[in-house]
Amino acid sequence: MAAVIGRRGLAGLGGAALGALAQFVLVVVVTRAYPAAEAGAFFTATALALMVSGIAKLDAGNGLIYFIARAKTYSYLGISGYIRAALVPCALVAAVAAVALYPRLGPLAALLPIMVVADVLLAATRGFGVMRPTVLLDGVLVPVGQVLLVGGAALAGVSGWGLTVAWGVPYLPVLVLAAAGLRRRVPRTPYLPGTGRDLWRYTAPRSVAGAIQAVFQRVDIVIVAVLAGPAQAAVYTAATRFKVVGQLANQGLAQTVQAGLVRALADGERERAGELYQAATAWLVLLTWPVWLAYAAAAPWVLRLFGPAYGVAVPVALVLAGTMMVATACGMVDVVLTAAGHTGTSLANLLAAISCTVLLDLALIPAHGALGAVAGWAGGVIVKNLLPLWQLHRRYGLHPFGRHTLAALRGTAVA
Repeated sequence: MAAVIGRRGLAGLGGAALGALAQFVLVVVVTRAYPAAEAGAFFTATALALMVSGIAKLDAGNGLIYFIARAKTYSYLGISGYIRAALVPCALVAAVAAVALYPRLGPLAALLPIMVVADVLLAATRGFGVMRPTVLLDGVLVPVGQVLLVGGAALAGVSGWGLTVAWGVPYLPVLVLAAAGLRRRVPRTPYLPGTGRDLWRYTAPRSVAGAIQAVFQRVDIVIVAVLAGPAQAAVYTAATRFKVVGQLANQGLAQTVQAGLVRALADGERERAGELYQAATAWLVLLTWPVWLAYAAAAPWVLRLFGPAYGVAVPVALVLAGTMMVATACGMVDVVLTAAGHTGTSLANLLAAISCTVLLDLALIPAHGALGAVAGWAGGVIVKNLLPLWQLHRRYGLHPFGRHTLAALRGTAVA
């Protein structure tokens, strides 16, 4: 099982690694080409766009994965209705958000519906157990396209809204290609009554949770910009850019095993679900801990790549590295919890985590700037991982490490 996860997950992790590298290069380009205040304004705008698009997705992508994975036994009949039921509300919410945020984001706001629909369609392809569209489009095309277009805009002296539009344009081809790839896989069948009700009955709690998750991932940058100014937002973004390594690695592995977890837990195969969880956790730790240890050791030199003024953020980098090591050791706890159908519990956990983050941010950022922000984020991450870890142990006896871990390590060596 571990070797299978390894073979299937390496492509996703490779895309995650390329995406993380591209995002790091993007931050270097922006911080080197623009003053800290202007760079901070760019990072705040893009963080706001990602946060709002994450809310507008309503977590419909994970809902589609759940229903598509379960539909394999009857040749995916009726799945086209689920996809339509997912896309319409998401597109409407994104359109309303685009209108409301145009004064703040400018032309970038017009790309919000495109970002949302593209992500939902890509998630639907993962319900069929395939990773290639996600790896190539979300893991390669978007981040590499952003580096090239933003880098070109910087060389041309473009700033302000023009720079943020250059960042958002790569989502256009993703939408077109994801739709074309999904069209080949989905049998066209009449819309079945009750399809939308079934989808949103499962997805509704996760819609709120997905919105909170989107806020949790980006709100710290926005709060820093508001409370400490765009220059501190630029310093914080640069120092914490490597957290995307853990996020993308976790996402890559979760995308690989999520459909299998849904099927295993739906069939009552707790043993297999535990094996998937422990094998994925072993891979996550083996692949990311060396990165965090290296980042902690090299932070004084790495941060100077962004410019001389960014060297003061070494304590931020150390807190980041330690927190991400704790988080990756817990594995994909929330994915396992939602795969078991406990979407309401997941929502409560996320509410607790974001409340912790916001309270700590409000208390610490005015006095400590970027360091206070990373402390608030770290508190939220620990709550977000330890709560579902305890719940999985209590309800199912599942652990991120156990008797399957040794087999996972052997499979890792073979792979």
